[in-house]
Amino acid sequence: MATSLKCFLRAGKNVVSVLRPRGFHSSAPAAVQVTVRDALNQAMDEELERDERVYLLGEEVAQYDGAYKVSRGLWKKYGDKRIVDTPISEIGFTGIAVGSAMAGLRPICEFMTFNFSMQAIDQVINSAAKTYYMSAGLQTVPIVFRGPNGSSAGVAAQHSQCFAAWYAHCPGLKVVSPWNAEDARGLLKAAIRDDNPVVFLENELMYGVAFEMSEESQSKDFTIPIGKAKIERQGNHVTLVSHSRCVGHCLDAAAVLAKEGIECEVINLRSIRPMDVESIETSVMKTNHLVTVEGGWPQFGVGSEICAKIMEGPAFNYLDAPVTRVTGVDIPMPYAKILEDNSVPQIKDIIFSIKKTLNV
Repeated sequence: MATSLKCFLRAGKNVVSVLRPRGFHSSAPAAVQVTVRDALNQAMDEELERDERVYLLGEEVAQYDGAYKVSRGLWKKYGDKRIVDTPISEIGFTGIAVGSAMAGLRPICEFMTFNFSMQAIDQVINSAAKTYYMSAGLQTVPIVFRGPNGSSAGVAAQHSQCFAAWYAHCPGLKVVSPWNAEDARGLLKAAIRDDNPVVFLENELMYGVAFEMSEESQSKDFTIPIGKAKIERQGNHVTLVSHSRCVGHCLDAAAVLAKEGIECEVINLRSIRPMDVESIETSVMKTNHLVTVEGGWPQFGVGSEICAKIMEGPAFNYLDAPVTRVTGVDIPMPYAKILEDNSVPQIKDIIFSIKKTLNV
């Protein structure tokens, strides 16, 4: 009996070894869930470790671990010289950061919100953005200006607006606007390594949102090229172009419309300046319809620029209907929640605009 059992087990073992797929042990592990906040934290941590010239400064970034805990743990690991708490004086600490970049360091300058960057816009534009040109290419300014941008919740007009169009208007700056954790990690690492000043527009309402990240995107060498958009969903009826939090709204709208037989192609811009116009044109030539979605104001916005680019380029002749823009309402942000909700694009607004564009 015992001998028969041994033979049976040995035979079973041989069968298993025959049936086991090749490369079983080397298969990639499952993707992990990472919040946007943690993705940003990991990116800064790895770049601080990689390059001793990198340092972070801003209000409450050190001992308090950051107003939104994006810099959590970095002060304990790197100390006062690399993680620097500043007074509440944006024009002062931004000037220090820009000067140190000119002197050979690679600062990450955090604004507690980009609304406060208005205090330092002279340093961002006149000092950082223009120096490379005005020095005939002799003086680089490798600096990242980062922090939450766009509409927040319950903070009213002076703390809730999108600055993507403001900064993207200015030559000399690169402007990026990540949506998910992979965007945040890959783009921030690329921004820190870039020799140009980069305005890095995060979103406060996205910090705690978790996304799946592949093993590849968790590598210390992982970066996303600035200036390259990503198609988040394939479709052939209409192209949706968006950035930051509104990308998620577009994907939700596309999921609803798919049940009605309307397939939307969703493009995550990721980079506002430089803008990947080629990817938008290629998509429009396939779908023949275009809707832009953004949280900023309509006048002179990101969507307006996309409309102009399409009008001036080869994709214009492929359009079967005018381009439609979905934007925030053209008013300062109200405080009351019901008014606030109706001042920024909702999924229903995107669906309405798509159906209007498709005439269905």
